[in-house]
Amino acid sequence: MTVAGVRVRGIYATALTARLLDAGHEVVDASPPIRRRFEAAFGTEPPDVRVGTSRDRQGVGAHGDHDALDAVRDLLTDAGRDALAWPDPTPPGTILDGEVTETLGGGAVVGLRTDDDTAEGYLPYGDIDARVETGDPVRVQVRESAAPWTDRRPELAGELRVGGDLVVLEPGSGTRVDARDDEAARELSGMLDLLDLDPPAGWRAVWQPPAVDADTEALTAGLDAAVDAAEELRAAVDPGEGPEAVGGDADGDGGGLGVLGDRSRLRDAPVAAPNAGVWVWFGRESRFGLDDARRTATATMPGHHRVKAGAADASAGVDLAEALCDPSPDAEFPFAVVADAFGPREGDALRIDHGKPDGRLITLGEATVTGVDPDGTVTVEREMTGGGTYDGLGVDRVAGDVAETSLKEGRWWYPTTYRGRDGTVRGTYVNVCTPVEIFPDAARYVDLHVDVVKRPDGTVERVDDDELDEAVAAGYISEPLAEKARSVASALENAL
Repeated sequence: MTVAGVRVRGIYATALTARLLDAGHEVVDASPPIRRRFEAAFGTEPPDVRVGTSRDRQGVGAHGDHDALDAVRDLLTDAGRDALAWPDPTPPGTILDGEVTETLGGGAVVGLRTDDDTAEGYLPYGDIDARVETGDPVRVQVRESAAPWTDRRPELAGELRVGGDLVVLEPGSGTRVDARDDEAARELSGMLDLLDLDPPAGWRAVWQPPAVDADTEALTAGLDAAVDAAEELRAAVDPGEGPEAVGGDADGDGGGLGVLGDRSRLRDAPVAAPNAGVWVWFGRESRFGLDDARRTATATMPGHHRVKAGAADASAGVDLAEALCDPSPDAEFPFAVVADAFGPREGDALRIDHGKPDGRLITLGEATVTGVDPDGTVTVEREMTGGGTYDGLGVDRVAGDVAETSLKEGRWWYPTTYRGRDGTVRGTYVNVCTPVEIFPDAARYVDLHVDVVKRPDGTVERVDDDELDEAVAAGYISEPLAEKARSVASALENAL
């Protein structure tokens, strides 16, 4: 088994640390709370894989060495049946060619040439040394990736940087320290002489804030790793070119990053891909599975990760509740308490975030909350526009129709009933999905394709089994999750 050194940050850190240690992996650069909760030795060497919570707290991104990532990927996805994963085509550090497709106020949208040819990124004007226009060929490096279910694009830059959490190398001379402590900054500035280490010609070291507290062994390992990465990327960007080739190329005369003067230099795959990446979305069942893992290390309330995923300001409340008492693992998830504190409430607007098994997220619009029950049922209504027909029902959609949707926390399905202005039922569509989560501003799930419809004449039909089969064949949905979806659809078909 490949043993990976993993750095973990975010709201899932304790649970994932427990799972990583149980599986025999090493956790490095652990945060102070993790060090307090585990009786384990935590290394300070650079990590093979970095795991961090997505900006919307719905899941995690894992990026790093290809073999090490393969070793931990299954550990991330087997938290529950509704943990879904997608390869990241733009891991941080990747160098890609592309073309400017749109210019915005603060930057440009770039269509990127990845292996699957579907990615695009955002290039801030401040991160490139030349003006760019629509149609310009560019070579860029990914600074920050983005989860596929969000509306963000990966952030790009036109200058090469390599390194990790302790030290980064960038084209230039001298040494720079990104630390507010002046005394520590002076000490780090002389660290290269002390360690008798030199960056490659044409590069400078930029010490990062965590370097202030790192020991000499960790600093040496971090710089060695950055130097190796710099040499590899320089060779990949322009084999045979000198070090001056990597710092951006506004005139298009040489190698490196930035605006490419010659379109023939564009490559149809990553120019350099030092890291692999995967994005993992956790469904409700998976979050409760992670609760169980966290509970082996510290007090954990039922729904710990479910509450924290729903609202950024909920973390402090959850931490306080767990500090004051030792919650019983057999207690019910306190939906009513959470809804009272954070929402949704009657009269609120609630999005219906309809995830797709391929990683996309489609918002079905905003609905008005008409009822919130303590058992976790939230009823919402939407007024429909005219035109077209209702999917699966074959009934014309008339302006003024009302769609009433009943969402229940934790249920593997939800019904939407369409009514005309006079109250006449125009049909019911029952969506089969991963367990519904009702957050303060959105109901969230991933659609599992197969659904059941009840038409106005009372006939019931199960639809889209073929789409479910295709998703399984494509690797988007596991067979256990598909079997659950088919079982739910069969039960609904019989009940209706």
